[in-house]
Amino acid sequence: MAVPSPPAAERPAARRGFEPTDRFEERHVGPSEAEVREMLDLLGYASLEALVEATVPESIRLRRPLQLPPARGEHELIDELRALAHRNQVFRSFIGMGYHDCVTPPVIQRNVLENPGWYTAYTPYQAEIAQGRLEALLNFQTMVADLTALPLANASLLDEGTAAAEAMAMCHALDRGQRKVFFVSDGCHPQTIAVVQTRADSLGLEVRVGRAEEADLAAEGAFGLLLQYPTTDGRVRDYAQLAARAHAAQAMVVVATDLLALTLLRPPGEFGADIAVGSSQRFGVPLGFGGPHAAFLSTKDEYKRQIPGRLIGVSRDAEGRPAYRMALQTREQHIRRERATSNICTAQVLLAVMAGMYAVYHGPEGLKRIALRVHALTAALAEALRAAGLDLGREPFFDTLRVRLAPGRAGAVLEAARQRRINLRDFGDGSLGVALDETTTEQEVSLLREAFGAGSGASLEPDAGGIEAPFARTSPFLTHDVFNTHHSEHEMLRYMRMLESRDLSLTTSMIPLGSCTMKLNATSEMVPVSWPEFGELHPFAPADQTKGYAELFAQLEAWLAEITGFAAVSLQPNAGSQGEYAGLLAIGAYHRSRGEEHRRVCLIPVSAHGTNPASAVTAGFKVVVVASDAQGNIDVADLRAKAEAHRADLGALMVTYPSTHGIFEESIREVCEVVHANGGQVYMDGANMNAQVGLTRPGDMGADVCHLNLHKTFCIPHGGGGPGMGPIGVAAHLAPFLPGHPVVHLPGRDTTGAVSAAPWGSASILTIPWVYIALMGPDGLKKATEVAILNANYMAKRLEGHYDVLFAGRNGRVAHEFIVDARPFQKSAGIEVDDIAKRLMDYGFHAPTMSFPVAGTLMIEPTESEPKAELDRFCEAMIAIREEIRAVEEGRAPREDNVLKRAPHTVRAVTADEWGRPYTRQQAAFPAPWVAARKFWPAVARIDNPYGDRNLMCTCPPVSSFE
Repeated sequence: MAVPSPPAAERPAARRGFEPTDRFEERHVGPSEAEVREMLDLLGYASLEALVEATVPESIRLRRPLQLPPARGEHELIDELRALAHRNQVFRSFIGMGYHDCVTPPVIQRNVLENPGWYTAYTPYQAEIAQGRLEALLNFQTMVADLTALPLANASLLDEGTAAAEAMAMCHALDRGQRKVFFVSDGCHPQTIAVVQTRADSLGLEVRVGRAEEADLAAEGAFGLLLQYPTTDGRVRDYAQLAARAHAAQAMVVVATDLLALTLLRPPGEFGADIAVGSSQRFGVPLGFGGPHAAFLSTKDEYKRQIPGRLIGVSRDAEGRPAYRMALQTREQHIRRERATSNICTAQVLLAVMAGMYAVYHGPEGLKRIALRVHALTAALAEALRAAGLDLGREPFFDTLRVRLAPGRAGAVLEAARQRRINLRDFGDGSLGVALDETTTEQEVSLLREAFGAGSGASLEPDAGGIEAPFARTSPFLTHDVFNTHHSEHEMLRYMRMLESRDLSLTTSMIPLGSCTMKLNATSEMVPVSWPEFGELHPFAPADQTKGYAELFAQLEAWLAEITGFAAVSLQPNAGSQGEYAGLLAIGAYHRSRGEEHRRVCLIPVSAHGTNPASAVTAGFKVVVVASDAQGNIDVADLRAKAEAHRADLGALMVTYPSTHGIFEESIREVCEVVHANGGQVYMDGANMNAQVGLTRPGDMGADVCHLNLHKTFCIPHGGGGPGMGPIGVAAHLAPFLPGHPVVHLPGRDTTGAVSAAPWGSASILTIPWVYIALMGPDGLKKATEVAILNANYMAKRLEGHYDVLFAGRNGRVAHEFIVDARPFQKSAGIEVDDIAKRLMDYGFHAPTMSFPVAGTLMIEPTESEPKAELDRFCEAMIAIREEIRAVEEGRAPREDNVLKRAPHTVRAVTADEWGRPYTRQQAAFPAPWVAARKFWPAVARIDNPYGDRNLMCTCPPVSSFE
């Protein structure tokens, strides 16, 4: 074992000549020094420093290096992190509360979780080159719909608590806001109750917690009811009559449930649930100290336009064949903006893929075998404990028991369990909980018996027949062929590889999406995620078992605070949208603490991300839109007028920096001052932090709070649309209002409720930004930002004369991204921005961000990790496409039947016996010299989006449809 490294604060920088040879900066930053020089020459600058001086306003530039530990080599850093990981103790946790240890099938771990072909892909907005992921997500939706017996499921949510909060908001929207009370059963997990309460408070709703069976929902004026099935302490209740009473009171019924239990238990859809929510974590996804895990939400078909999150559907392509796509996108928050009822803009795609693959691998019979074994072991333990005179109650259970002990006995049992390296749940009332799982062994059941003083003999032989009526499931599930075919590892491996081959990811080519920062997710950053010391810890394990995590969190918080210029950081928000929400909650709580709860107006520039207005509404603010000027900057005069007009009620401004138009606005300090002068706080959206690190800091500009997309700037991979992390940094006066947690006490954070189910969100992937920052060091982080700005300006320069770059800042420079205008081509050639996006697929590229923030444009962000050769290939593709458009403009190609309108071109189309198109097969499929050597074939032709919405199908289609 390696000798542990000294703490970073005590480690001197390596002396010249003794630096590590495996310096990460050189591997992360794509262009070589010679290539940097070439690009600077084209732009007319002598150095990166000169380019930065011409681009970043002098008034906000950081005048000192970041105070961070010096960079280490990759090998040294991994050894240091191993020493930190060994400070965590991996006990067997039988705590439950919605988190269970499980077996990640090695074929899924190696080929999905640890495979960059899956984890470096982007959200499947370009469906033709995302068919593999879309099919995997459709499997997930089908799995959830089948197990819950509700016909429509989304493509995952952030965690179970968030899913329950989204369900509450959905119920309220369907009630048209008429009633304000949401009743929550006291049998729900405490963290779920807390997240729901936080959301309700921001929406002006009231959560009443109590015994659901005793509630008079009509008298309470409740619009919805949340139940846990089985309950947090393991009881299986018959909710059919309660659901009928709720419906008689015109209240909707939400059931938080367990997918593995539903292989044996009567599903929620069969006893009256309108919505089912929960976590798919125990379907092969590691505990990870709380995440990331894929939550789910399923509902009735009539609520399809109100369901939050993404929905994958089946449509058809231009050749008439079935094709998958994201359905009903007009209901999503980024389109609805301030009319949104949810701010969810992401999912947990990678984890949903894993859970769906777990169901594919095991099939219905395999899942049922696992569930029967877990239940049989639980029944054996229950019989042994009852034989020893312990009180477990008489209600049915699946995998969780609540053991009521004699007064003063709980402490001794907890200590006996601890001596056996076992964690139990302490209810705090003299009773203890024990929840078994897929990994439980007979030997562990014997150890549990010993801890409870129930002997250690051979396990009793229970009735292994499973659950009895009326609780038993009788309906079939997972009947589709996909869940009944791939049960050998060879079949499973080939199925996953086939799907992977249908997706374009960073393993294929650059993904130049503006505002999304699709940069290198280095292997050294990813490796620790799979270590058991990080992956196998329960989020509510005792603090003395999680000291490694505590140190990692403390270091990461300190580093992010230094990078952003803030006083404190919360790592709890587990998505960028959740970071926005948490930051706005902190602002609202601050105003409330000063007796100014009425400050609920939020100013938002017209160019802001769609999540900004949606988050503001979710956090209880009223949105007032601020105009942009002709150059794409915030119109300061309009801002000043509206800030003064709303002076009495101004709560916040949400601003993105550099702007969504890709420029460093010179007026940012003045903007912050105007808001502060009128009593508001400044929320900075950190989506574009990749242009700030080491050069400027939000806190220094005047921002009060900023969220960080760790899946952008700090290298957590996008995972095809999740996981992400969105921690927030805040100024000192907002620190007391960072999110708290009901189960794990977070000192000094008792004012604001939880925004995520786990206290540190998706904790296991926080190792990724920790490794990135530690490997890069202060100089490497600054260099990355400088090269990101260089790459963007180089590409903008190369595309000059072919496309109009819409916005530029001082000296004609852009930030780390820029917008090119495709609108003129609609008039000159009938070519839409979609046509350019689809044609880029033929060149082997994913399209830039389309029609945001300006309709009919492309926003391009190259990132610092792309080498010059890749930048040049993309520019050459864009220039070649411009020439293809020119051929249409000049009449050399037909306006309605040309290579852009028919793109993308599949191998089926190009190799068909009949061609009949006014351009050659070579031009269609191999339009540039490099394409043949690295050809990526779109799996389907252009997809008919309206057809998919008119004929909505969101579960696996029959195999016959592909014939």
